[in-house]
Amino acid sequence: MPNISIGPFKRAQGSIVLPGSKSISNRALLLAALSSGTTTLKNLLDADDTQVMRNALRQLGLSITDKADKVCIIEGCGGKFPVRDADLFMGNAGTAIRPLTAALAMQGGNYRLSGVARMHERPIRDLVDGLRQVGAKIEYELQEGYPPIKILASDIQIKDVVKVRGDVSSQFLTALLIALPLVANQPVRIEVIGELISRPYIDITLKLMARFGVEVACPDAQSFIIPAKISESVYKSPGQLSVEGDASSASYFLALGAIGGGPVRVLGVGNDSIQGDVAFADALALMGANISAGEDWVEVAGVKNVNGKLNGITIDCTEIPDAAMTLAVAALFAEGPTRLNSIASWRVKETDRIAAMTKELKKVGAIVEEGADYIIVQAPVSQSDWRSPSEGIDTYDDHRMAMCFSLAAFGPNALKINDPNCVAKTFPSYFAEFAKVVSE
Repeated sequence: MPNISIGPFKRAQGSIVLPGSKSISNRALLLAALSSGTTTLKNLLDADDTQVMRNALRQLGLSITDKADKVCIIEGCGGKFPVRDADLFMGNAGTAIRPLTAALAMQGGNYRLSGVARMHERPIRDLVDGLRQVGAKIEYELQEGYPPIKILASDIQIKDVVKVRGDVSSQFLTALLIALPLVANQPVRIEVIGELISRPYIDITLKLMARFGVEVACPDAQSFIIPAKISESVYKSPGQLSVEGDASSASYFLALGAIGGGPVRVLGVGNDSIQGDVAFADALALMGANISAGEDWVEVAGVKNVNGKLNGITIDCTEIPDAAMTLAVAALFAEGPTRLNSIASWRVKETDRIAAMTKELKKVGAIVEEGADYIIVQAPVSQSDWRSPSEGIDTYDDHRMAMCFSLAAFGPNALKINDPNCVAKTFPSYFAEFAKVVSE
């Protein structure tokens, strides 16, 4: 579909079973592939980004079998990929290309990794610099610091502390954490230079590594110590692992529960979640939403504020960079400005999300200010200031832009969203699920 027209809606209520977490799914796929033994992954996300990872692993000689009901069976390779020479297409999947690059650099083979045009604009230098410190030979094919890259067979030797920047993407640190245990003849110390953004995503990595038998010590907030390996096969399959629902995807439905009165309940994440984006519910509560939660569910039933509207907030989004996008559109329904700080990482995601969000919010009548690492959003001044742009809302081949702007259909006008199929990256059935809980 080139576009869809939705709304205007007034009410949202119902429940939604969330697709599996993208962050957990792609980490678990790689860890299972590197393990000894067979791993059964349940509730694995079936979307573009996880297909990219599965296809790459199959190209590397792994047996990966997709079963019914989101079950996937992976025969591990004990740390050594059977194929030592491959040309891998990684789409626009950051959660796939970055950890896989590090794992491949440990293999002693020759590999090429490329992606869509936008992937070739997304930085990978900090990871490559980290890998070169341990002897990896990696070449940039086009632009210095960006894919496509070539990994050449090399002798990996860890002689010193491995240092990596943490202020562009936490995925670079995740990649090193997953890969370096494969070659850790002695304990390996990784130190983060500068600020570590998106720390909750590192916690996901550490918890999953522990499930596969590798416990990383964290003596302080900037340091990580990988234990020396005691056998050639470092990672051990846990047998089976169930993937949590995607907390970033939950944010759209939780916001709907606030804007559309609710109650809207999401099933698959809750108080026991290992994902940082569950903190989106706390941010929504600060805006006045009525939140309740259990072990594996969260529910939003309208707002507590006397005027029945959300209130604007100022919030540091370092720990919820993806879910923070949903706050930017929820701000259309808030009294007063909403300021989202510490979102510089938006600039290097699937698109420049600060610029894209600013442009599209203005199209519907919002008052918006953007900076290098922040955005301030105020609702249209009055009902008559809301706009329904005839050209539609552009989504920039970015799944989160499409899902976020579905909320804007709770304004007074119908809304056209261009290229809605871009949600296939993480949530192919999003608009069908959205339709089940909204009404006029």
